[in-house]
Amino acid sequence: MMTVFCYDKTFDGLLSCLFDAYSLKDFPEQLLAVGEPLPLFCDHHYTVVTDETKSARVWKHITSKLSAAGTRELTHCWLSELPDIDMLLFRYLRKTIDSPCSIETNFADEDVLELSKIYKKVSYEAHRLIQFARFQKTSDGTYFAPLEPQFNTLPLAIHHFVDRFADEKFLIYDMKRHYGFYYDMHTTTEVTLTDEEERINNGRLNEAFADANETKYQQLWRSYYHTIAIKERINPRKRRQDMPVRYWKYLTEMQ
Repeated sequence: MMTVFCYDKTFDGLLSCLFDAYSLKDFPEQLLAVGEPLPLFCDHHYTVVTDETKSARVWKHITSKLSAAGTRELTHCWLSELPDIDMLLFRYLRKTIDSPCSIETNFADEDVLELSKIYKKVSYEAHRLIQFARFQKTSDGTYFAPLEPQFNTLPLAIHHFVDRFADEKFLIYDMKRHYGFYYDMHTTTEVTLTDEEERINNGRLNEAFADANETKYQQLWRSYYHTIAIKERINPRKRRQDMPVRYWKYLTEMQ
C-alpha cells in the first residue's frame, strides 16, 4: 500500500508532515506539492496543512536529539533544493525521532551519508558565493551584487556581508530565485525586484541605475586583474574548477 502526503513544500510544512504521520500512524512513501498529480498506484493520500505549533513541537524534539552541527546540516540540506530532498530529510528525521541516540554520525546509514555529502556541497557553495560577489555602485549609493548560486545559499552567507560591510548600504540578489537581501546599515530585509530586466542586463547594472563613475572603476579593476596575471601560469581548466563558469557572468574581471 502506497501513502502520499501533499503539502506546501516549506520546511515548516515538512515538519507538519512528520507530526501528522505519527498522529495517523501512517508514513508516506512520497511527498508531493499540493495540486501535483498523484502517482498511479496511490492507495492513500493526505493533504497536510502547515501548522506552526505542530512544526515547533517537532523541531524542539529533533534539536534535543541532535548537536548544533547536526541541526545546521538539516537546514543546509533543505536549501539545496535538490529533487526529493524533502523525502530524504523526512526519512532522516523519522530515524532521529525513533532512535534512542543521535544518528548524525552513523555513516553506515545511507540517508545519513547522503545528507552529509549534500551538506558539504551546500556549505562549499555558500563559501563560493562569498568569494565571487562583485559589487556595483548604484546612483543612490547602494552597492549591488547579483549572483546565481547553484543552491539557495544566500541566507547562509548574508551574515558575512553584514559583518563585513556594516557601514554600507547594499543589496545582494539571487538572479536565479528572484529575491535578495537589502541592508540599510541597520536591518536586513528580504526583497524582490519587480523590474529586474529594466535594471540589470547580462549581470551588469544598466547605466541609468549605475553611479556615474562605476564604469571607470570596473575598467580599472579589469586592467589590474589582467596586469597582475602571469601568462605562463594561466590554467583555464584549473580556473573553471576553482571559479565555476556560472559565476563568470557576474564577475567584473571576466566581462
